[in-house]
Amino acid sequence: MEENKKTESGQGIHGHEKSGELSSEFPASIPNKESKMDKINSKGVHCWYGDFHVLRDINMEIKHNTVTALIGPSGCGKSTYLRIFNRMNDLIEGFRLEGEVAIDGKDIFARDVRINELRKKVGMVFQKPNPFPKSIFENVAYGLRVNGVTHKKFIEETVERSLKQAALWEEVKDKLDKNALSLSGGQQQRLCIARAIAIEPSVVLMDEPSSALDPISSAKIEELIWELKAKYTILIVTHNMQQAARVSDKTAFFYIGELVEYDDTKTIFTNPKKEKTQNYITGRFG
Repeated sequence: MEENKKTESGQGIHGHEKSGELSSEFPASIPNKESKMDKINSKGVHCWYGDFHVLRDINMEIKHNTVTALIGPSGCGKSTYLRIFNRMNDLIEGFRLEGEVAIDGKDIFARDVRINELRKKVGMVFQKPNPFPKSIFENVAYGLRVNGVTHKKFIEETVERSLKQAALWEEVKDKLDKNALSLSGGQQQRLCIARAIAIEPSVVLMDEPSSALDPISSAKIEELIWELKAKYTILIVTHNMQQAARVSDKTAFFYIGELVEYDDTKTIFTNPKKEKTQNYITGRFG
């Protein structure tokens, strides 16, 4: 049987169920932003939770060092799509994917990909700040330690650099031994961003990172996202149309599991090609 035909279980060659870590490391070499290769590429992606067909035929190409906003009503598949790239959906019982998903040209569902190595390259920031009940310093150092880094000076330098990149260093540099839970919500979220980038990923996923924050903290997160794209490729799920318009280079509008429109953010918000996109961004539904 040809490889691209479906198996008896109904999965294609890129059909994947929940799985553990596999054999070899995800490639460490990351083409720079001048590369002509797309940073992320998804072709013909379909996803299911059991019998529920949550994403249908998603095709997207994402360039290096850009911010891509994923917008659409609740339940339309945005977060499922976001979580494909660090394979967090694999943890959900009954999840299945068909299609091709590549980062730096490497199929992230290939049998020789080790999931833990992939997740070093693809950081994640969640909707609600989730610092560990440890010191500020140990929160940022956590990823280094679990990956076997023991060099004290290297850890100290990485913690400082990450906190500076997350625009938090000046606020916490004199209290690094304090419990991270003592920080404000906005500070906690920036700490989580520092923790995510401490292991030097090349992609950062953000699932509504400011929805639980006050307007001032949200503005700081938005400013930070814009600055971080100089070093990282960022995907952000947001329900805030104004936020998407402010922080992203590209915007993808999802609706009931389908990618309705994907274009430059300015085009999406000023001259969308699809009536459904126009209706959503003007508040007629969603």
